[in-house]
Amino acid sequence: MDVRERIRRDIEYLKRNAETLLPEEDLERKLERYYREGKPLRVKLGIDPSAPHLTLGHAVVLRKLREFQDLGHIAVLVVGDFTRRIGDPSGQAKTRPPMSPEEIERNMASYKEQAFKILNPEKTEVRYNSEWLGRLTFEDVIHLTAKYTVARMLERDDFKRRFEKGIPITIMEFLYPLAQAYDSVAIEADVELGGSDQRFNLLIGREIQREYGQEPQVILTMPLLIGTDGVHAMSQSRGNYIGIAEAPEEQFGKIMSLPDELMPQYFSLLTDISWDEVKGLHPKEAKKRLAWEIVRQFHGPEAADRARRHFERVFEEEKPPEEMPEVRIPPELLDESGKVWIIDLVSSSGLVSSRSEARRLVDQGGIWINGEKVTSWDARIPLKEPLVLRVGRRRFARILPPD
Repeated sequence: MDVRERIRRDIEYLKRNAETLLPEEDLERKLERYYREGKPLRVKLGIDPSAPHLTLGHAVVLRKLREFQDLGHIAVLVVGDFTRRIGDPSGQAKTRPPMSPEEIERNMASYKEQAFKILNPEKTEVRYNSEWLGRLTFEDVIHLTAKYTVARMLERDDFKRRFEKGIPITIMEFLYPLAQAYDSVAIEADVELGGSDQRFNLLIGREIQREYGQEPQVILTMPLLIGTDGVHAMSQSRGNYIGIAEAPEEQFGKIMSLPDELMPQYFSLLTDISWDEVKGLHPKEAKKRLAWEIVRQFHGPEAADRARRHFERVFEEEKPPEEMPEVRIPPELLDESGKVWIIDLVSSSGLVSSRSEARRLVDQGGIWINGEKVTSWDARIPLKEPLVLRVGRRRFARILPPD
């Protein structure tokens, strides 16, 4: 295969499922230089260290980054620790509280462990932007701000809406896209990846690189994965997410609860299985195929098999799971007749975070004892032999009487 054919093949491979690739001719030139000189492209992805968890929404971009690695290129994960240590703007004229270096590093240890379920660690650099942003003088910052105009910044959709409505925009908020762009200068990015909501910031990176005498990066954006609510982009703050590190049974069950219309997007963005291959299946069977494939990616085929058996046993056969945690109730929680208050029972199970959550779940009809729904949080449950507690759709525990 000659070089031109390789380049054409690579670009078609990398464009697959992408929303934006700009400019395609620049990527063609960069790939031609790679095949001629053997120097891999540096492909950047910015990371917010605010939380230790990754979702399937993150996996969409990480999978695209892995495709670049599979073609021989270097992934550069840029951790925004400098900006996060001073507090990020939320887009609502206020800032999130700052994080300590210890919190950031703790989150990043978890992040890397999860990201490397997708990425090849041997072809990955992890860089912290405090390496370069922390060394900039005030004079350097002024020089950086002189390279972009307020008029261009106000073209960004959220800034434009807020300006038109008279909602304050701080100068600091203008600095964040510039800081992200300077990250591209510091690591000499050839390509930057992001979600479709990052397109504006990634384009600023091209302009700032040009101003600093570098060849502008190519930008590649991916569609935002719709969350489990079937409406909004997957987000931990909305609670409509599926975590990469979640237990296999939890992942499988959440995927099975997705609206049918999300199947084409999930197959396209999260698997190597063509939607055409599965669209003729019954929707439930298509979801089982999807759920098995996603669990396999993050936990292995044996865990995927177990998760499927668990789902079929619990939700199709309506039997309790074969394995569940066991919790022994302390004797002081039993009354004189050997009964335990349902709120004490649920709270002691470890399946809820608080007594108020236990009450709320009872009110919502989300608590079952041995398959029978609990309808009142005044209920007293006899505890002379083990019971099966079910909380919500997917949480179970075997409740044991005191010794």
